[in-house]
Amino acid sequence: MMNSIQKNGLLLLIFALACTGLVAITYVITKPKIDEEELLNKYKVLNQVIPPELHDNELVHHCINVQDDHLLGSRNRHHAYVATLNNAPSAIAIETTAPNGYTGRIELIVGIAIDGTVTGVRVLDHKETPGLGDKIDKRKSDWIDSFVGKSVDGNKDSKWGVRKDGGQFDQFTGATITPRAVVAAVKRTVLFYQANQDELMNRAADCEVSK
Repeated sequence: MMNSIQKNGLLLLIFALACTGLVAITYVITKPKIDEEELLNKYKVLNQVIPPELHDNELVHHCINVQDDHLLGSRNRHHAYVATLNNAPSAIAIETTAPNGYTGRIELIVGIAIDGTVTGVRVLDHKETPGLGDKIDKRKSDWIDSFVGKSVDGNKDSKWGVRKDGGQFDQFTGATITPRAVVAAVKRTVLFYQANQDELMNRAADCEVSK
């Protein structure tokens, strides 16, 4: 009986080791492809929030770490990407978090020209309700483009709200919490830029995005 139990245990151990090895090999083989796809997606998103005419550098290679518990919505570090044109700072793309979406955090990236004007916003990750809150995603609607060309006139700028709250941004039928959270997060991100502009636009790259 013991020999049978030991044999079965050994077979299970061999099977487990083989499965672990197969997973490890698969990871090693597929990781370069996954990394390449992630980098291409990063290029695409950055060029959507900072139009090509505003920069002549590779944005992913001028990455800096930024952190602000309140204005960027999280204690975690975020990445920001400094754009330059003719070797002079021209814009910045800042990753940020809307912590109070309807179903949780909404991760965003906000493009801001050197004069503080929003050049573009994209959603990086969210779990909002399909058919309602997911309209913040560019693939679902053009709502996210309503930020382009807008600027923030201080923390009390009442225009930065959804129309239901007296602001300038549309809400979604049956879903006000999601756009309200995104509008507030974009506003705070612009305020973060305004408060730290000189330091942000002149800091050397200090984070690595690609390998």
